[in-house]
Amino acid sequence: MAVPRVQKVVIAMGIGRATQDKKFLETALQDLTLIAGQKPLICKAKKSVSNFKVREGEQTGLKVTLRGQRMYEFMDRLINLAIPRVKDFRGLNPNSFDGRGNYSMGMSEQTVFPEIDSAKMENVQGMDITFVTTARTNDEAKEMLKLFGMPFRESN
Repeated sequence: MAVPRVQKVVIAMGIGRATQDKKFLETALQDLTLIAGQKPLICKAKKSVSNFKVREGEQTGLKVTLRGQRMYEFMDRLINLAIPRVKDFRGLNPNSFDGRGNYSMGMSEQTVFPEIDSAKMENVQGMDITFVTTARTNDEAKEMLKLFGMPFRESN
């Protein structure tokens, strides 16, 4: 039981533009559903921020938490299909660990996933992907994710 493992994978999309255009929310919801394999949760703004033109209660994000079999299927598609399709890819940042063994990475566009048809694409949307592990240290988590096949950049 001392061997670290991945507990869950959280995929989040910030869609601030959805406050002006409701269609943007619907397309992002469909894309994230295709990528994750399950329906995302719609997140609402907790506070009003006038500089961002956001009011409290407006729909500003999507998130989905993957566990079990769906999580491993997503990790397989991410590592073997999506990451190799990223343009000018030089490896994942090895410093994106939080100090407790969890790793976060960002994708600048969702078109790298094979489920998304880039010809029908209207809006390019990025996402944040967080791997929550049972590892106690960053080094343990990094080694475990390397064994899964995560292509980390060599730290200088």
